[in-house]
Amino acid sequence: MKQTLNLLLLLFTTMAFSQTENFSKEEIAVSTLIKGDLYTPKNGKSQKSLIILLAGSGPTNRNGNQIGMQNNSLKYLAEELTNGGYSVFTFDKRIIAQIIAGTVNESEARFDDLISDATSVADYFKKTNQYNKFIFAGHSEGSLVGMIAAQQTKADAYISLAGAGRSIDEVLVEQLEKQIPSLKEKTIAYLNLLKKGETFKNDTPVLNSLFRESVQPYMISWLKYNPQQEIKKVNCPTLIINGDKDLQVTPKDARLLNEAQQKSTLVIIKDMNHVFKTVTGDEKENMETYSKPEVKNNPELSETILKFLNNRL
Repeated sequence: MKQTLNLLLLLFTTMAFSQTENFSKEEIAVSTLIKGDLYTPKNGKSQKSLIILLAGSGPTNRNGNQIGMQNNSLKYLAEELTNGGYSVFTFDKRIIAQIIAGTVNESEARFDDLISDATSVADYFKKTNQYNKFIFAGHSEGSLVGMIAAQQTKADAYISLAGAGRSIDEVLVEQLEKQIPSLKEKTIAYLNLLKKGETFKNDTPVLNSLFRESVQPYMISWLKYNPQQEIKKVNCPTLIINGDKDLQVTPKDARLLNEAQQKSTLVIIKDMNHVFKTVTGDEKENMETYSKPEVKNNPELSETILKFLNNRL
């Protein structure tokens, strides 16, 4: 989880028509904190269905990018799904607007804010009366946000893209154990305090990025959600996707979600990594794709989503 807050360089457009693609793109301000791009197919039987894409952790923008990590993962996915006949809305996480306005207060951030923003987007577009079906598709951290938003808004479909199948404390312990095994017990102790709703003074500097006092309230709000329990409450067609080259969220997590929601469809995409790129080489090549915005997504990703939606909606 990237903690450093950097000012992102964003390209905001008004109405832009692609010269090579069969869609239009318009910037929409849902609120002062939520701005994004609405992709609309010029033709398509499903253009009245809206897919709401939810970004992963950190200060991530509508295209799936952060400073130092430009890969256009969400931009390419939005374009491909719109070319398949669906309207798509991708939006900057609220922290982007806060960074630009200079109003970031990390101690006030809560995981529930992300859920509220997702449901606000659905409510905004429902009021336009342009769409009759709504789909949440959440990437990584956005997977959990999307499955809760899908419950609250009675969505017509839900898609998990490289979403964790375990609560964040289990994921963090596993990651820390691989990197700094000597701190496993300390990490477990800290997480147990947070799960009780208790804050503490971190006395282990190397763990400050995870457990500094200002981020602890956010962690407490995040820890109360277990993806395996939340996905059981989703009552709409559900697609769970993971890549077998994902270094952050392995197919094991996707299978845990699939087991919890037995009516879901599980697809593991060969050679796809966490940011949807095709990887056939080693871990170094895998990580390099995180910062190669010119590299398109694995084509099987959008093909899988379109096939699922066309068969379910």
